[in-house]
Amino acid sequence: MPTPVSDSSGPSRRVLLAAGAASVVVPSAAGGTAWAAAAETTEDAAVEDVEGAAEDPYDTLLARAADQLTGGAFDAGDPDFAAALKTLDTQASTWWRQLDRSTGRTALWPDLSPATDPGNFGQSYTRLRTLAVAWVTPGTSLTDSAETADALLDALRFLHSTAYHPGRPESGNWWFWEIGAPRALMDTCVLLRARLAADDLAGYTATVAAFCPDPDRRTSTPSLAETGANRADKAVIVALRGLLAREADTVALARDGLSDVRDGGRNSLFTYVTSGDGFYEDGSFVQHGSVAYTGTYGSVLLGAAGQLIALLADSPWAVVDPRTSVLYEAVDRTFAPVVLDGLMMDAVRGRAISREKARDHHDGAATLSHILQLASGAPDAYARRWRALAKGWIRRNRSTPYVGLVGIPALARAKAVLDDASVPAAERLTGHFAFADMDRVVHRRPGWALALSLSSKRIAAYEAGNGENLHGWYTGDGMAYLYDGDDLGQFGDGFWATVDPYRLPGTTVDTRARADIGTGGGTGTYRPKNAVAGGAVLDGRYGAAAMELLADGSSLRARKTWFCLDNAVVALGADITAGDGRTVETVVENRNLHAEGPARRLTVDGRPQPGHDGWSARLGEAGWAHLDGTGGYVFPDVPGRAAGPGLRALRERRTGSWRDINTGADTGGSATPVTRRYLTLWFDHGTSPAGASYAYVLLPGASASATAAWARARPVRILANDATAQAVEARREGLLAAHFWRPGRVGGLSSSGAGTVLVRRGPRGVSVAVADPGRTETTLDVELPFPVRKVVRADDTVSVTVGRRPVVTVRVGGSRGHAHGAELA
Repeated sequence: MPTPVSDSSGPSRRVLLAAGAASVVVPSAAGGTAWAAAAETTEDAAVEDVEGAAEDPYDTLLARAADQLTGGAFDAGDPDFAAALKTLDTQASTWWRQLDRSTGRTALWPDLSPATDPGNFGQSYTRLRTLAVAWVTPGTSLTDSAETADALLDALRFLHSTAYHPGRPESGNWWFWEIGAPRALMDTCVLLRARLAADDLAGYTATVAAFCPDPDRRTSTPSLAETGANRADKAVIVALRGLLAREADTVALARDGLSDVRDGGRNSLFTYVTSGDGFYEDGSFVQHGSVAYTGTYGSVLLGAAGQLIALLADSPWAVVDPRTSVLYEAVDRTFAPVVLDGLMMDAVRGRAISREKARDHHDGAATLSHILQLASGAPDAYARRWRALAKGWIRRNRSTPYVGLVGIPALARAKAVLDDASVPAAERLTGHFAFADMDRVVHRRPGWALALSLSSKRIAAYEAGNGENLHGWYTGDGMAYLYDGDDLGQFGDGFWATVDPYRLPGTTVDTRARADIGTGGGTGTYRPKNAVAGGAVLDGRYGAAAMELLADGSSLRARKTWFCLDNAVVALGADITAGDGRTVETVVENRNLHAEGPARRLTVDGRPQPGHDGWSARLGEAGWAHLDGTGGYVFPDVPGRAAGPGLRALRERRTGSWRDINTGADTGGSATPVTRRYLTLWFDHGTSPAGASYAYVLLPGASASATAAWARARPVRILANDATAQAVEARREGLLAAHFWRPGRVGGLSSSGAGTVLVRRGPRGVSVAVADPGRTETTLDVELPFPVRKVVRADDTVSVTVGRRPVVTVRVGGSRGHAHGAELA
């Protein structure tokens, strides 16, 4: 069961209408640690200077905040804007018709009753904000409607008197009280500010001041400092409250919250962390202490911090922290590797994978929008690169087009990039990325990508709670997300509502029945007890990753390694042992074939297999298989590769619902049945296996003939697959790669302890990468199988004894599993 954590977060953040201003200007900053004091002096003088002046800073920034919500002026005749306007009008009109305006009402909407429930008043404010946006935006059926404005003002008074005011103590999910409701309320007040009575506005800002007084602390738990996305969200709320209340000190408090001036920068959003929540130098992003959360919380942080920088630019409260470069660098090192053609990889979306209305393309679109918002005021070198990235992502994704996923503000920024001939469309990012600080690995090639979701005693296998991610049991047990550049709907097209949650690709599982997780209030995480999770990257191109599996609630143990090459991924499993009397399986593939369309042909050893749903087969010692539209699978004949009956296959039509995996207050899925077809390949290791193993090779995008040729030629040789080491040799690429589970020797390569080693010998010399993903060693001595005469370059943690049997000595202690490298001749 999940371990409860105090920092549960409400999911509504992803639907906030957060969009940046048309331009962001980041002012130059004072050096050293005096920047905060200098900013304070500047803001005091600036506010005094504008007294009696024609331009008031509060009015200027409130107008800017309104533009962030509406997008400002736009061409309603443009088909893209017309479509976005219609979407806004349709939603707003629906909620307008359903709004209860009767005298004795107990809620604003029947489905959000009673209004006193935190989830209900939180969502009510969100709907009122949408109505206010439609009222302000030209071209909707509610634009400038006096009836709509009066109803909005009356609805705000109703919620204030009935549900959300300082006289009520927090109950239920803290997030609705401190982030969800106050953010939507402040946004709505910004849009209605010209119509709000002074007493009403004072009451609303006082309420927000009671529940979100500053960005620094959790009001419900004053000893808890806010971090990451929660801090960024609160900073925006406090800034809007300060502007509406015309309180300079409050606006300054919001700005300083980004940098955590109160606590000397301990929780600054502009600082790389080495533990806990925030951005890591290797590109990782963690929230809730142990969850890989780039795709949701990381994106929210990027959007909220970028929005506040934009909002306060060129004002007395401009953000002048010189360390904002951490945010800029995060676009390239944290976000770009996990975004594929506008999709956010599910491996970094945590419990959000269970949200019907926030799938991979939605969270990807939100991140893309935040990047373009940041680009509008970032240094030119950053901005040019990001716009090219965004243009490539938008143009390549025709499955879920970006312009149909975002509102008018984000659309305006995107169209400016798409229409600018001077901005090239960047090609797909390629390379191997090892995120040691969040147990994630991403391998990207021009036509495909693979993401590995690992876990350890440091990083959670899953997070669940508040009714979300009820079947996420195995998502961190080595799940392998294979993305096909020609089929971007693999995980976004009803996958999580319909996939067999016991058969996620890449996982080795005990087939025991599992109970739903995360059904109660608050969120919790499960962290397994294994130490090894991660690996090394060589030349930014090749990688190896390993994970020791210590299964939850089972005696199952396994040693799993993946070797990521130019056109193939070799997956090895060894020492698979369990004693619970249940079947153990390793899932090679569980491909979403979507609801309709022709059956994709499966070929095994050159023989086409049946294509009808319900077909299953025991394929035994199959040598290779090919699935049309996906690629090839090769099953090398290595000793003991699959104890038990061996390879099996199944075609099935699966029906489920989003409600089955998410019953959250504001994210709960529909109970409407969803059906998808699947092709599953797996190894059946039998009951209570002892020392079983497996080996398979993924050949993404390969044709059937190319798969057959690869199976015959075996350009990659498996050198070892046991409890001591798992290793491969790719002779054409001059690559030797191994993960040592203990001291050992394989293929002439030896290691003095547990660690991951990659060595490549080519015309220009030898490159070496070494990592200790278990973080248990202090020093590793790696002996190479060929002579070396000199060191061309080496990290300061690496020393080399050259000669006929060279030894590379690596000080891995304290490096948190990161790779160390050297180039030799």
